[in-house]
Amino acid sequence: MTGNRKRPPIGALIYFAVAFTAGTYFTFAAVQGDYGLFRRVQVDAEARDLKAERDSLQAQLDTLKNKTRRLSDGYLDLDLLGQQARDVLGYMRPDEILIR
Repeated sequence: MTGNRKRPPIGALIYFAVAFTAGTYFTFAAVQGDYGLFRRVQVDAEARDLKAERDSLQAQLDTLKNKTRRLSDGYLDLDLLGQQARDVLGYMRPDEILIR
């Protein structure tokens, strides 16, 4: 009495196992791979940080260009020249008090 139990063909089981494994692998790669969603979020965050740093450096560069222009031969800002002389050479104006 062996009964007529029907066994699924082994080929179909292998096919579904391979398809499931491939689907799982590609889903994992799409989320956590080198080009996945998590990496994309990291790249976007790095891009925002680098843009903020670029803007800060551009502002510093503009400030330095302005000071350079103000100390050039064609345009001389006497207030800036006096400030630089006091800072670099240690000069003082007669109405200043030195505190150490």
